Amino acid sequence: MKIILLSIYCSIIGLNIVNIKESNVYLNSKSIESSFSLINDTKDKVSIHTGTGFVSLNKGSKTSIGCNIGKEVRWANEGKKGDVIFKIESEHCGKTIKLSEFLK
Repeated sequence: MKIILLSIYCSIIGLNIVNIKESNVYLNSKSIESSFSLINDTKDKVSIHTGTGFVSLNKGSKTSIGCNIGKEVRWANEGKKGDVIFKIESEHCGKTIKLSEFLK
């Protein structure tokens, strides 16, 4: 009888320890948008490489770019990558960015 009571007691204590451990687990996550918009607010038509593909932007047009942090957005000329315009940062995600901000 003592063994049965001891087993029940240990089971209850064991379950409580598991519940305590689970309740103290915190997930440190940050919601990051999956893309951002780049608007061509310059006077010219431009071609860029978004880090994943080539895009041609008319004056006043915009494109959606995946938020691949660390990827480089570059000028493009005849299907070839050119100079770096900017690197994608987490601050860009979910926003609309003007191309002219990087031309200063």
